[in-house]
Amino acid sequence: MTRTAIKKVVLAYSGGLDTSVILTWLQEHYGCEVVTFTADIGQGEELEPARAKAHAAGVREVYIEDLREEFAREFVYPMFRANALYEGEYLLGTSIARPLIAKRLVEIADETGADAIAHGATGKGNDQVRFELGAYALKPDVKVIAPWREWDLLSRERLLAYAESRGIPVEMKRAGAKSPYSMDANLLHISYEGNDLEDPWNEPSADMWRWTRSPEQAPDRPASLELTFAGGDVVALDGAPMTPAEVLATLNRIGGEHGIGRDDIVENRQVGMKSRGCYETPGGTILLKAHRAMESLTLDREAAHLKDELMPRYAKLVYNGYWFTPEREMLQAAIDRTQRVVNGQVRLKLYKGNVMVVGRKSETDSLFDASIATFDEDAGAYDQGDATGFIRLNALRLRVAGRRRG
Repeated sequence: MTRTAIKKVVLAYSGGLDTSVILTWLQEHYGCEVVTFTADIGQGEELEPARAKAHAAGVREVYIEDLREEFAREFVYPMFRANALYEGEYLLGTSIARPLIAKRLVEIADETGADAIAHGATGKGNDQVRFELGAYALKPDVKVIAPWREWDLLSRERLLAYAESRGIPVEMKRAGAKSPYSMDANLLHISYEGNDLEDPWNEPSADMWRWTRSPEQAPDRPASLELTFAGGDVVALDGAPMTPAEVLATLNRIGGEHGIGRDDIVENRQVGMKSRGCYETPGGTILLKAHRAMESLTLDREAAHLKDELMPRYAKLVYNGYWFTPEREMLQAAIDRTQRVVNGQVRLKLYKGNVMVVGRKSETDSLFDASIATFDEDAGAYDQGDATGFIRLNALRLRVAGRRRG
């Protein structure tokens, strides 16, 4: 890619230090016009200052979009139908946001006639892969500029010096202070990396957490909550219909009050290194527990077991940035087919960091038959004598092998 070939770039822009420097750097080093794109995916920050900062830097086309509902409906909800957990722990809060941002970057590039897109992900992380795989899948010939892989501003001190030399305003709590953590927030989660967390032995400081109370400080009385599912998705809380984004925001608030959703994980990044991160995902933690409870009542045993076998593969695809791929879409189609019967209500209790299922029902799709499962006399619904032949047939190979050993 030659710099003279780039006339206009769409930049994923937050208005923070990194992307503010990138904006000016693109103008200087590529001599190009920059279009900024800022997505509201529930990070809980005021985004209008980003518009003013972009205009002040000479940007004419500024996109600031509320994508919370699309994020929850088209990305988070499909992922939760799969019960996706990366390496058995991570609820994929950062991973699932990147395909949506990549999608809008290339759409805006088409709308504005831009030659390229740009992002602020570093050369060490997963996000560069996620952004670029998503972009290439949707716009195969798109040009991608990743400044962290090109420039020599590889420390916060150099970034600050560059910003000062160009008159780029940088907002900090204390002049010259280093932000304690690298953070990412959206409607599903907030993550923390870096600083003292880089030693996996260090316990996170109590004042790091922003969304959740510690379990020790959570209320002494549990909260009760009823989730209504339709087609595998939560559509109402305590009988009140809600949109997907409203569901997540409400569960985040209630779960956070009760100390739910904290995780401290060492994960394997796609680029090959191990990374320690801390996460708050209160709404997602509740949603996963409730969804599995609803499936336990309505899914056929073998369909449920096969779905669990496929889940790690699905989660790995999301984590590694393969959302817009035939294999993810194939898995999604199979998963969504199972969800037609995942309808009903799940009742939960939330108490000091715990999510407890205390009831589940489905008027239309429950496979639970009390007349068969009962420990009382079942009026001929189940002949216990049938188990003798079943056991003997399943034991045949074990008995043959046992005789040979003996």
